[in-house]
Amino acid sequence: MVERVQAEESMALLIFLLLAFSVVSADEDAFIGVNIGTQLSDMPHPTQVVALLKAQQIRHVRLYDADRGMLLALANTGIRVVVSVPNEQLLGIGQSNSTAANWVSQNVVAHFPATNITTICVGSEVLTTLPNAALVLINALKFVHSALVASNLDRQIKVSTPFASSLILDSFPPSQAFFNHSWNSVLVPTLNFLQTTGSFLMLNIYPYYDYMQSNGVIPLDYALLKPLPSNKEAVDANTLLHYSNVFDAMVDAAYFAMAYLKFTNIPVVVTESGWPSKGDSNEPDATVENANTYNSNLIKHVLNKTGTPKHPGIAVSTYIYELYNEDMKPGPVSEKNWGLFDANGKPIYILHLVGSGSVLANDTANQTYCAAKDGADSKMLLAALDWACGSGKVDCSPLLQGKPCYEPDTVAAHATYAFDTYYHQMGKALGTCDFNGVAAITTTNPSRGSCIFPGSDKINGTFLNSTAPAMDVKSSGAPAQCFYGGAFSIAFIIIGVLGWSAVLL
Repeated sequence: MVERVQAEESMALLIFLLLAFSVVSADEDAFIGVNIGTQLSDMPHPTQVVALLKAQQIRHVRLYDADRGMLLALANTGIRVVVSVPNEQLLGIGQSNSTAANWVSQNVVAHFPATNITTICVGSEVLTTLPNAALVLINALKFVHSALVASNLDRQIKVSTPFASSLILDSFPPSQAFFNHSWNSVLVPTLNFLQTTGSFLMLNIYPYYDYMQSNGVIPLDYALLKPLPSNKEAVDANTLLHYSNVFDAMVDAAYFAMAYLKFTNIPVVVTESGWPSKGDSNEPDATVENANTYNSNLIKHVLNKTGTPKHPGIAVSTYIYELYNEDMKPGPVSEKNWGLFDANGKPIYILHLVGSGSVLANDTANQTYCAAKDGADSKMLLAALDWACGSGKVDCSPLLQGKPCYEPDTVAAHATYAFDTYYHQMGKALGTCDFNGVAAITTTNPSRGSCIFPGSDKINGTFLNSTAPAMDVKSSGAPAQCFYGGAFSIAFIIIGVLGWSAVLL
């Protein structure tokens, strides 16, 4: 038994290392992140926010400020963080090198590298929302970057500023797109800065608004990234490229608009995109189903590395707008309902992500189970298994030798039985299938032979991650002992996601 556990631990370590390398590679290529707004009447504590991020395996987040509490909570999680200079601070930073240096010192240097800050957004949609500050934007970018250089962090942390897609005019066909010429005096030096520093163009893309403002010209399916037959795709007559959705057309329009200004090697990152789940009476397409469809299709589109017609195979990293519904936001009902979760961490809808990885893949079926994750560390599994069979009050007698669930006699198989039993004992409550990261919700029925798991109905599916903040299973001060023959050791639990005005021809 000891030799087998050691062998399993060695194999788990190998799998972990392989996964680690693949994650790094994938993150370099493309990722899905989320924006975290804070205009909630009952904003969760930063530790609760981070617990939800970890449970959902969200590894990239964008903050609209540099809140100290959030940055401290994100420390030592490995989550990649974008911090922002709020628009109201832009004038001060753009007019004073020392003010910029002080901001970077307090909000970046003080937290790095424990908090994995990767990017600084200098303002947001400045040209369209704060035009009076536009003239200091390039200075603000340069001052912030200079502060990073002085701290020797310019290679690790990029500096950019998100633009509204409405800056791009005549965006269809994409090959004819160009930036609003009236802003060229700001855009050209900004693009030059991005190119010189190896940064990227940040763009906010909202097909929902493009669809609403098109007066019926843009079909709903085209906005929702639904698969279309080739005869329904929009064709760029200049390039003969086929476009099946607004998102790709807008990204390529940005590439062509940059090329119009002689910039051809600046990548695009989409800093905001999403769909509202509720709207006023004049917004009939702001529905839960459409929001689910758009975000599910967007996640699959990015993570599958489909790319765009102009750059096939080069996916565009995207931050979904947003993590929480913000009930305090002014404006129409739709403004308050872009979130994936409510303030309690409950999903607004269940994403359609079967077969598309684990990022933001919350529960997609009524019949769900809790299973040990593939490649989970054996020691962590043992600790969680001991806790479930001890403090968790799971009856683990079916795992004894000769009992229905003894075979296969592996840590992962036994842990899956204990995890799933606990999950169902707790009524599949939020956070009861995490076990400090070694368990995940699945729609695949783990029952086998005479070993029937709770809630079994023989439905098959795909691994998904938990839909709630991780449960702290270290609630007991004493180690939990395993009660099925001592096959596994006593252990402790280690505490350890405007304006595309196209005319389709």
